[in-house]
Amino acid sequence: MAKTYFPEITKVIPFEGKASKNPLAFKYYNKDQKVGNKTMAEHLRFSVAYWHTMKGDGSDMFGSASFVREWLQASDPLDRARETMDAAFEFFQKLGVDYYCFHDRDIAPAGATFAQSCKNLQVIVDYAKQLQKETGVKLLWGTANLFGDPIFTSGASTNPDAHIFALAAAQVKNALDATLALGGENYVFWGGREGYESLLNTDMKHEQEQLARFFHMAVDYAKKIGFKGQFLIEPKPCEPSKHQYDTDSATTLAFLRQYDLIDYFKLNVEANHATLAGHTFEHELTVASIAGKLGSVDANRGDLLLGWDTDQFPTDLYATTLAMLVILNQNGLGSGGLNFDAHPRRSSIDPVDLFHAHIGGMDAFARGLLIAQQIIEDKALSGFIAERYASYTSGIGAKIMAGQTNFVELEKYVLDNGLPRMKSGRLEMLENLINNYIH
Repeated sequence: MAKTYFPEITKVIPFEGKASKNPLAFKYYNKDQKVGNKTMAEHLRFSVAYWHTMKGDGSDMFGSASFVREWLQASDPLDRARETMDAAFEFFQKLGVDYYCFHDRDIAPAGATFAQSCKNLQVIVDYAKQLQKETGVKLLWGTANLFGDPIFTSGASTNPDAHIFALAAAQVKNALDATLALGGENYVFWGGREGYESLLNTDMKHEQEQLARFFHMAVDYAKKIGFKGQFLIEPKPCEPSKHQYDTDSATTLAFLRQYDLIDYFKLNVEANHATLAGHTFEHELTVASIAGKLGSVDANRGDLLLGWDTDQFPTDLYATTLAMLVILNQNGLGSGGLNFDAHPRRSSIDPVDLFHAHIGGMDAFARGLLIAQQIIEDKALSGFIAERYASYTSGIGAKIMAGQTNFVELEKYVLDNGLPRMKSGRLEMLENLINNYIH
């Protein structure tokens, strides 16, 4: 990596503490600081999203590219891919993150034929393997882009054309091979176009059965090649499809249970997708977590005033604190991590803005981690919640939870004991409590 793409960053972004006025320093993220029994780096497992950070160009549905990236200028597609990879690993090292994520088409260009696309991917995987060895940066997860090519307009594994289904399967096979070769700890499925625009031309039952067959084939192939990583599904309700089959955590879990896939998959929950689904981030995390299926997180945020996936960097301390409460209460994300599936705003045109954006997101989650850990240690919420449900720990409540009573006995209980007395949920008090911890 002889060429330097971020010359204004001359050293790894330092931790300088909250008193620092340096915008290119961490105020809260001190990767070696112990929080409980793990370091911040072990708790948070930050990852950079290759597609937004290295390939993002600032375009949106109303405007063309606003970013000019030096690493995207080479005329030869493979040279451009190598230079982008060089810039990526320079960025990872200077930011001080341990992980990155990619789609196959992010790192390697599509060819004129499928065979050429596979060859291009292998060339860049070999190059990435060399850079990973030199830097120690690891692959959190890989995935296949089954939504960008016009061939997938009507879906990939849910496409009404079996030939397109086969193409999608072949592409995932190669993306899994690439993920295995690079030591990826997970593999993600995001069904960007696995849904429908209208039921006038859609057999929903057939498409969902196709999707299930596809996932079972992926499980079988992973076993065949010895891939031990965790499979993850990323829920999203819409956009680009009108209705996607992995709408939210609950829908995705129901699908996995229905088609005997629940033992093989966990969920990769994204904050912005929760917003689009009409849920809070912490709701989606909790639904996955209580099922034992919260595997990883795409850390970003949406804009409640905009109806599309804005993928902004997370800066809301309430959101990061509540997210970390869920994650800490399930003892971490295992092989997953916090992946910044986010991009700078269209007007943040300089490469250094990528550092500002990631620093802000990392500090927000580090501060959320510290606050959540203190709340847990103080039993500030758990103590109140335990008391609120205490009636189920003895007497008639314990019999209810043990399945040792029935409607007849419960009617007698009410007749003998009279009507119950309402108890306050103390929600305003608890909101004030969270404010006190945050501020």
